[in-house]
Amino acid sequence: MLPLRKFLSRAASALALLLTPGLALADDHVAAMAQPAPANAPALWKLADADTTIYMFGTVHVLPDGVEWMDRRITDAFASADQFVTEVDMRELEASRQMMVDAGMIQTGETLRSMMTDENRTEYEAAVTGLGLPAEALDPLEPWFASLNLSILPLMQAGYDPMSGVEMVFEAMSEGKERAALETVAEQVALFDGMEMAAQLTMLDATVEAIPELTTLVNSMVEHWLAGDADGLAEVMNANMDDPALYQRLLVDRNAKWVDWIEQRLGEPGTVFMAVGAGHLAGEGSVQDLLAQRGLVAERVN
Repeated sequence: MLPLRKFLSRAASALALLLTPGLALADDHVAAMAQPAPANAPALWKLADADTTIYMFGTVHVLPDGVEWMDRRITDAFASADQFVTEVDMRELEASRQMMVDAGMIQTGETLRSMMTDENRTEYEAAVTGLGLPAEALDPLEPWFASLNLSILPLMQAGYDPMSGVEMVFEAMSEGKERAALETVAEQVALFDGMEMAAQLTMLDATVEAIPELTTLVNSMVEHWLAGDADGLAEVMNANMDDPALYQRLLVDRNAKWVDWIEQRLGEPGTVFMAVGAGHLAGEGSVQDLLAQRGLVAERVN
């Protein structure tokens, strides 16, 4: 088991993107660059007008080791881009990590478990100890940050690595490209840290209840992603997003802001490669859905 402080740092890395840039490109991805796209492959979309092309690629932020997903279709699109756009600027993440951990700490003198109802505390303690942590391990954390920790730990135990997400590969390929980000790290942290405490506790309770099936759920999401099945991915996500307000806050509202950015960027010439979480590019309220409502239709790249 990782020491708690180191584990919290790793968990912070999994928040939205929160990945450390600069790692070497894995040999399996280098070899895959020359490969044609298989019949089923991660979805890539293109939105274009007379002088602007915007590629949109949905990513998975944590993956098991050895998952191959790169193909010539993706590398050609990335190579053609003048600008590389991500949710946040990954070059800032290492410096921001301590800020994220600090934001997740309770400042009121309470403990996490003291905020819970008796029933929820009992379920929570069983979940935490079942994952190999002492019941008091996350007591200093605000509910949103505890929820994040409890979401990532089962995946890490199952072989997923917060440091092996898709963005890592693109980051290693991005030298010389203009960079842009749709959000700041502080804005992403505020999405969670700015929630009312009651909403944070509801989120934590839902996470606790989901732990037994979490790895199976994420495995299913990755399978749909690898197959390029955006509709299937959306269906899995929607079936497990029980809180409409949270779904609106974390996905739909952000998608609307990103669509504003895309529409404005179409007014400037050039080629853009945008890599954002695959959940933002799937289903109702997705970036493509909102673009279509504005008369801007993104096409799949096969």
